[in-house]
Parts: sequence; structure tokens; C-alpha cells
Amino acid sequence: MRILFMILGFVFLGLGSIGIVLPILPTTPFLMLSAFCFSKSSKKLHDWFLSTKLYKNYLDSFVNNRAMTVKIKASIITSATIMLGICFFIMKNVPVARMIIAFVWICHILYFVLRVNTIKSYDRY
Repeated sequence: MRILFMILGFVFLGLGSIGIVLPILPTTPFLMLSAFCFSKSSKKLHDWFLSTKLYKNYLDSFVNNRAMTVKIKASIITSATIMLGICFFIMKNVPVARMIIAFVWICHILYFVLRVNTIKSYDRY
């Protein structure tokens, strides 16, 4: 199982890294999954990931303070809106699915606006 978690950690790390430059792919959820998988696979890998600039820029503030910058919040909301919009468009003949997608989108927006604090910038060490 440790090897599987290690492989998944690197897969999610790759997807999260691609998400930095590709706006339709979310970065933060993949990096969170990567951190989880590394924590299950190896303490050394987990410690390495926590020390990377990628982790510090995208997850550290959220993990420690449940807070993100406006830029990261906007990126997450935009990518989720695009992905859910595509699903909404594809499901044009399935009204129930469209209602569920709309509900998920509204909950997503409300979560990031009301539950995740906004900070001006990250503290750089």
C-alpha cells in the first residue's frame, strides 16, 4: 500500500503542477491529495513535500489558517466554474443532473466566499 500511495502522491503532484499553468485543472485539491498520499507512504517524502515552495505557496496558509489569497481563491473558483459549466452544458437533456451541478457550483462558491478567510499575501520566510 505504501508504494501505491507514493505513486499516487507523485501523480497528484504532477496534476497539481500542471494546474498552475492550465487554468481548467485545479491545483489546490491535487496538491492536498498529494500531501495526504505522501503522508501515508513515507515520512521522508511527506517532510520533503512540506518543505517545497509549491506547498508553501499553495497550501501552507490554507492548512494552517484556513485562509487563501484572492488570487488563489479566484483561480479555484474559476477552474471549478469552467469544469462544472462544461458538465452543465453536456447534461442539457438531463434536468436533474443540471440542478445537481448548479447546486454543487453554488455550494462551492459559498464555501470559498464565506468559509475560507482571505489574506493579502503569504508570509515568506
